[in-house]
Amino acid sequence: MTTPSIQRAVHDAVRRARAAQALTEGWPQDRVDDVVAAVASRCYREDNARRLATLSHTETGLGHPEHLYELQRKRVLGQLFELHGQTTVGTVEDHPDLGLRKIAKPVGVIAAASPATAPSPGIVCNTLPMLKTRNAVVFTPNPRARATAMETIDVIREALADVGAPADLVQCLDVSGREAAEELMAAADLVVAVGGPGTVRRAYASGTPAVGAGVGNSTVVVDETCDVIAAARSILTGAGYNNGTSCSSESNVFVQHSVASEFRAELLRSHGHVCTKDETERVRKALWPDGRTLDRDLIGRSADAIALAAGITLTTPGTTTTLVLDGDGEAPDSPVLNEKLAPVLTLLTYDHFETAVERVHDILENCGRGHSAGIHTRSPERVDQLADRIPTCRIVVNQSTMTNSGSFTSGVPFTATLSSGTWGGTSVSGNVTWRSYVNLTTVTCPIAERHADETLLFGRHAAAALDDPYGDRALQRHLENVL
Repeated sequence: MTTPSIQRAVHDAVRRARAAQALTEGWPQDRVDDVVAAVASRCYREDNARRLATLSHTETGLGHPEHLYELQRKRVLGQLFELHGQTTVGTVEDHPDLGLRKIAKPVGVIAAASPATAPSPGIVCNTLPMLKTRNAVVFTPNPRARATAMETIDVIREALADVGAPADLVQCLDVSGREAAEELMAAADLVVAVGGPGTVRRAYASGTPAVGAGVGNSTVVVDETCDVIAAARSILTGAGYNNGTSCSSESNVFVQHSVASEFRAELLRSHGHVCTKDETERVRKALWPDGRTLDRDLIGRSADAIALAAGITLTTPGTTTTLVLDGDGEAPDSPVLNEKLAPVLTLLTYDHFETAVERVHDILENCGRGHSAGIHTRSPERVDQLADRIPTCRIVVNQSTMTNSGSFTSGVPFTATLSSGTWGGTSVSGNVTWRSYVNLTTVTCPIAERHADETLLFGRHAAAALDDPYGDRALQRHLENVL
């Protein structure tokens, strides 16, 4: 049972958020856009982005300070790019031929659960589309990143106040913990949950409409037709970026046997450490000490730190970005084939492409279902084969799977929330954008009567459909009376 003090704190925050949101509901588009640009500008500023990145790394110990800084700048710019010119006030769709017009309206107060990995970019890039759609948001951050969350939200609130917008449009809940998060989710109009499986389950169990992000475990296929060197560099960069804390980081890679030696050689040249079977076993014992559960103290740490914990001597300490495990012979439910949240990549080889597709399918059925997979190939047919077979919302081709959250070299929308469809236990199949944060009122006007051609519509079943005991005229009169 939730304590009275938590209830008071939650309901006070929601009350203030509702009052602030009511003031913005009538804003015109240009006013909304100016507020969004003001907040984005303040969070993009180099001094703020660096300060928040440093604070995040100091507080959580997760990721890499420079990468956290880059993430904030890139994602803010990308979100602003996606939102620029979008109509989110008034008529957002107009179909005169159908007599239909759709009007966008805010959902109200959003409860957002934010993770400890990259907390500042996540908060900012959730906030921008929520403000663009005239909503208010109350964040309940992971306790491990609470100070960073509060500081990030203070920067946002200052930007709001500077342009005369209610600061209470964006808040950080004063109390933390599971009880507070559940109370907030129940009190809000919409829940956005980014974090572990437990956070997402609580969001959907709250009784409030929810949007959640699924578990990642990006698994990639490298075939013999691709640019092997480019593929190795791309995959290694994604696996090690920000110490592998992104749900989109490459986690496993299947390499065609004939190019595996060249692929491994490029990993070594690109600052990867390719582990022997013995070293792979040492990493397994360090990262999963009980055989199944990730060691929280090693999540998001550097390759050097994980190697030290595993008792591995690196050839190039200080410059090694990623540990590459030997995954051949591992069962689909092996922990080394699960999401790692660390700069660790598991490498497996295959002979036949169909076998690789089946193995990717089996791995994602166990962990990462619905999230992401990738392929490096020059064969469009193989892209289609993988895309048709794998239960995933995203197939990334010839680039790092890190681009699936938005990139200027990819057409997918920038987002802070990567939903995984019903495969991953979420309600959205794809990247969550501002369209998830509006209610739509549909205005319907009469149009010229349309006629349904029964013979065309029923096809080869037309004779059976039209074989009615009433007769055609009686049937038509009956339908007219019913309609």
